[in-house]
Amino acid sequence: MNIIVKNARVVTPYEILEDHAVLVRDGIISDIRKDPPEENIDAVVDARGYYLGPGFIDIHNHGNSGKDFMDASFDAYETMAKFHLAHGVTGFLATVMTGSFDEMEKALSAAGRYIKERQGGGKKARMLGIYLEGPYFSPKKKGAQPPEHIRKPDVKELKELIEASCGTVRVVSLAPEVEGAEDAIRYLKEKRITIAMGHTDATYEEAKRGINLGITLATHTFNGMRGFEHRQPGAVGACLVDDRVYCEIICDGIHLSKAAVDLTIRAKGREKVVLVSDAMMATGLSDGEYTLGGQRVFVKDGRAALADGTIAGSTLTLDRAVRYLVKTLGVPLKDALRMASLNPAKAVGLSDRKGSIEQGKDADMVIFDDNLDIKTVIVGGEVFNFTKLNAEN
Repeated sequence: MNIIVKNARVVTPYEILEDHAVLVRDGIISDIRKDPPEENIDAVVDARGYYLGPGFIDIHNHGNSGKDFMDASFDAYETMAKFHLAHGVTGFLATVMTGSFDEMEKALSAAGRYIKERQGGGKKARMLGIYLEGPYFSPKKKGAQPPEHIRKPDVKELKELIEASCGTVRVVSLAPEVEGAEDAIRYLKEKRITIAMGHTDATYEEAKRGINLGITLATHTFNGMRGFEHRQPGAVGACLVDDRVYCEIICDGIHLSKAAVDLTIRAKGREKVVLVSDAMMATGLSDGEYTLGGQRVFVKDGRAALADGTIAGSTLTLDRAVRYLVKTLGVPLKDALRMASLNPAKAVGLSDRKGSIEQGKDADMVIFDDNLDIKTVIVGGEVFNFTKLNAEN
């Protein structure tokens, strides 16, 4: 199917093109220009002067709508994928968290089969792979990871978990200082899987050692991580100053202060910050009691926490995270969008086809207004309206 999205302010990684159009042929962006010819076109989408940006990619999220990726259910995946789309997310990684071997294997197998068997069309975001958050962490920085299942890295077990996913694991997060981590990092690098540093009590030196071995991503920077001190910069310091590392941040006004977000962006630049939601099953629902990794989670005023007060994921969506950067912190729109699209795509090895409006890439795009309210989402050239644009006449 061939479509044109016209009368748009097109947000590319480099500039915002006023009154431009994007041509899509068979799900691929074929041209970006003014006044394109409309011959041999099946549909015309009038953006009516709104922004047209790249679809968001949420590489780190646990669930929404009362569902969790640990449910290992195709029906749950469909529900979560539909919710993602309504918030501008066209692609996401399913996060499998720390659990028993059997629990993790079941979740990885189900998500892997879903990716292989159920990725076709429909009004939903696409599951692009799996983010394995655990179980190889420091008990000192466990956060909301179930402590009874945290264990030392074991390459044999890791290999079995990855095989269970049908080869769809794209990220593995671990603590680089724990015994066995170096062998695990070497193995993952050989498999070309992105290695993240998370739930870690690593010193600056231990963190740098992990980065030198192959770590390129920081799991929810600052959270679940040894903090920065002026004589011992810790894992946070290593991630902030090393240009090889992408830094995830959760911009919900809860996980990080404005100053911490500002510091991260200043240190890493617009190219190395990755917006993530770290959303859990309460996302999209009201306050109340939920679960995460088999643990009771209490949500009040949108803040999710264990009984002892430990933050347990978030109720954030990526459109809200982008809005927070732009409206609250004054980050330029094209930079905030990059942090929600191209940067995550690059961090997990998907940027050859995903993450930006450029010729030859998949037509995953979002139409939104000045308040960053989502109007229309396009996935692989399929158009889905959430607010009918022509209703505003």
